[in-house]
Amino acid sequence: MEGDEKYITGVDLKQHNKEGDLWISIQGKVYNVSDWAHEHPGGDVPLLNQAGQDVTDAFIAYHPGTAWQYLDKFFTGYYLKDLKVSETSKDYRRLASEFAKLGLFEKKGHITMYALASIALMFCVVLYGVLCCQSVWAHLGSALVLGFLWIQSSYIGHDSGHYQVMKSRGYNKFAQFVSGNCLTGISMAWWKWTHNAHHLACNSLDYDPDLQHIPFFAVNSTFFNSIKSCFYGTYLDFDPVARFFVSYQHWTFYPVMFVARVNLYLQTFLLLFSKRKFPDRASNILGILIFWTWFPLLVSCLPNWPEMVMYVLASFAVTAIQHVQLCLSHFAADVYTGPPKGNDWFEKQTGGTLDISCSSWMDWFYGGLQFQLEHHLFPRMPRGQLRRVSPLVQDLCKKHNLSYRSLSFWEANVWTIRRLRNVAQQARDLSNPVPKNMLWEAVNTHG
Repeated sequence: MEGDEKYITGVDLKQHNKEGDLWISIQGKVYNVSDWAHEHPGGDVPLLNQAGQDVTDAFIAYHPGTAWQYLDKFFTGYYLKDLKVSETSKDYRRLASEFAKLGLFEKKGHITMYALASIALMFCVVLYGVLCCQSVWAHLGSALVLGFLWIQSSYIGHDSGHYQVMKSRGYNKFAQFVSGNCLTGISMAWWKWTHNAHHLACNSLDYDPDLQHIPFFAVNSTFFNSIKSCFYGTYLDFDPVARFFVSYQHWTFYPVMFVARVNLYLQTFLLLFSKRKFPDRASNILGILIFWTWFPLLVSCLPNWPEMVMYVLASFAVTAIQHVQLCLSHFAADVYTGPPKGNDWFEKQTGGTLDISCSSWMDWFYGGLQFQLEHHLFPRMPRGQLRRVSPLVQDLCKKHNLSYRSLSFWEANVWTIRRLRNVAQQARDLSNPVPKNMLWEAVNTHG
């Protein structure tokens, strides 16, 4: 009965915001997910980042399907007394509901089938170029095709990680295993761990791991204060080495992207052989072992060391296109500090993302992720639907006077390099000194 309902305030709810004591509110009902956090398919980090507050918008974004029916077992019996819903949130929820009624979250389309077929074809071309051809140009062509194969495989891995690809969770996990672990050598467990945190805390300097690239890059001068990464649990020290690299980051951005794949492999191994608990450890390790079996064997079939080195570097160079693309979508966007707040979900997602405008025939190249803003608002929506919903999202942004930035690939690069250069110039300003050493003094003697 309505008279028997119990209420708590937002201040009371905020007290339950840590591991082991983790409460959240969804549409005003308060749930205790303390014991279940480690079983959460998206990991415990998203729950910890939004603990102690109303998370309705984030829940809607990530759970357009049947997840609602599992909430009752976590219900505390309390309702949030002072819950206020902004007009922006109301419109966002209304739009998400309309998309669900239209079946847009379930209409996978044929994009996945085409992508899988193209990956299989490219893999055959890669093998043929190395095993059946003697020409160095054929070997170079094989390396370039392998790079594009990795790009397209990562799109499938990304989609399956968001459970967009297949009808069942089991098939999605199989797609993750093949396209992520086996073909690219990147742990899907690592990707999901970091990517879910990125989505929930989009462009938070201290909560979003996708912005925490000290000592090489800093997208904001706040990093000069050696802030603590709430994701990694360590301080991002802005020491003389970091100052040196950041001072020239607008020059090193593209060269670093050229070899960025090495870091993904490193992060994969650091997680898989750490003590951290995460789901599907065995299958992730198996998939990585498969990759590090077939890829070195393939490279070893080349006739000499120079061609082997050329092959690896050329394949890595192609994937740099994708690394750059994903950086463009966030590096030049708005940033903030602190945890994400449930009452400004729409604003944070639109402010922290940039779209890349292109013709529809280029969607395969960008993997649909050029609609980064739409993807962040509706992460479970198949990428084939993002172009369709884009005009409606633009209208909603315009209605609430929020940013909707869609730039050409060239313009997005200009914006990103400008942001990196501005921060680099601030890093060179010795009026804000960090402890110096002789190397720093020597390098900067002549400016």
